[in-house]
Amino acid sequence: MAGFVLIHGSWHGGWCFDLLAEELRARGHEVDAPTLPGMGGTREELSAVTLEGWGRFAAERCRAMRERLGGGPVVLAGHSRGGLVISTAAEIDPQAMDGLAYICAMMLPAGMSRADFKALEGPNPDFDAIIIPVEDGAGTIVDPTLAGAVFAQLSPPDLVEQVLPKLTIEPHGVRTTPVSVTPERWGSVPRTYVECTEDRTIPITSQRKMQALCPGAKVISLEADHSPYLSQPKALADALEAAIT
Repeated sequence: MAGFVLIHGSWHGGWCFDLLAEELRARGHEVDAPTLPGMGGTREELSAVTLEGWGRFAAERCRAMRERLGGGPVVLAGHSRGGLVISTAAEIDPQAMDGLAYICAMMLPAGMSRADFKALEGPNPDFDAIIIPVEDGAGTIVDPTLAGAVFAQLSPPDLVEQVLPKLTIEPHGVRTTPVSVTPERWGSVPRTYVECTEDRTIPITSQRKMQALCPGAKVISLEADHSPYLSQPKALADALEAAIT
């Protein structure tokens, strides 16, 4: 038995992992899929969110998972923007988890922010077109009428229809915060990168650019869209089990 703490990406919540969590629990594992604090909040709540705060939150969930298990192993997994969170958590407390899993996620080197990496990527007009600033720039939302084709074009349509109304406001400040990681702390935790070859949000070229910027991760490739927890939940569960050290 292992424990998995699953950190969602932008505009989502812990609910996005429901199918994956069900699959992992059926295999005998413990799963914690929280919604990050501040998601969907007021302007003040959105503005108060920090990457460090989210990292501390994730590290605490890992420590709680380890306590419930009476030890390890504990894998901290992040999807999309959640990669920034799990990197931060591992830097804060590398003893809290036994492995990191980046699910088509932001795996960035020290000093680089999501916004910085965006500048290194090629244009992605379909993704950029769905993002709408709100709350005087403190947050963003996505257009649910267009998001399905960008986030989940290979996923079952009925599942996508259930998910789209749940998308919520994302705090904007985290996007511009540089990642603070070191080889001694973050770099000491084994990493697995689950790349999704059909991703239209973080294209495979961008995922592989991050793998080159942060070498050393074990790479598992899925023929999946940006929502592998919907399009490939069993294969994603296999990949996460492979991240157990």
